[in-house]
Amino acid sequence: MEPISADLSTILNRILDTAADNLRIAKILVQMGLDPNNITYDALFDRLLDIVLASITLANMFALVGAIFFVATLLMQRMVPLRVANMVGCAFFVTAGALSGSVATFLLYLLLLPVNAVRLRQLLRLVKKARNATQGDMSMEWLKPFMTERRYRHGDRLFRKGDAAAEMFLTVTGKFVVKEIGVELPPGRLMGELGFLAPDNRRTGTVECIEDGQVLTITYERLLEIYFQSNQQFGYHILLLTSRRLLENNERLQQNISRLEATLAQEKAARQTPAADGTA
Repeated sequence: MEPISADLSTILNRILDTAADNLRIAKILVQMGLDPNNITYDALFDRLLDIVLASITLANMFALVGAIFFVATLLMQRMVPLRVANMVGCAFFVTAGALSGSVATFLLYLLLLPVNAVRLRQLLRLVKKARNATQGDMSMEWLKPFMTERRYRHGDRLFRKGDAAAEMFLTVTGKFVVKEIGVELPPGRLMGELGFLAPDNRRTGTVECIEDGQVLTITYERLLEIYFQSNQQFGYHILLLTSRRLLENNERLQQNISRLEATLAQEKAARQTPAADGTA
């Protein structure tokens, strides 16, 4: 083991010595065509200017613009403008590769163009559907391509009140019931969306399958991805859905209170009626 270690140490030392020698200021100045013993700021500036002017070609200009667009994509937070900037950058790099005769650059960025175009089309469709959803269409059909299928049998419990929430459900077939309030959820209804907005991401009710059925599920992480990709339109749509659910629950609660008050009033009236008859 010692000879191998010694050989590695020797090789490493040689590499470091060579790197240090190549990085010496004097050697760099010689490579730039300057005299290390007679260097001035004017001479250094003129030489750098000559190098820059010599490298200005049509191909390099296209490559420079492409690089600017690629750097811009790193600063963008929206997916749609990011894809557009990426496609523009790819187009400039394709042109630069063609002008410079670099086959690798030309083919690489030429292949990236249709990939970005397909993803941009998908994003635009998602944004359009999310925008339509905020204009009155409360259907979640547009979300189905992003969801996975899951089946439940009679008696299966999807989740329990207080459980940690990590996904949202959309009923497709079968029957499901919210145990705490005895409400049946027909096909096409969302389940678990309140856990997405809850501060602690906890379930607000228990849902059980009362008839074999199928649901579609999507994780909250995927929902957040769609939220940022759809320019916040989807987030507004989820707020509308949850608001509708809360209003429905509030209306149901008010109806239950009204029925309870009516029942109590009838019982009170029934108790008072015999007493009134006896005094009469």
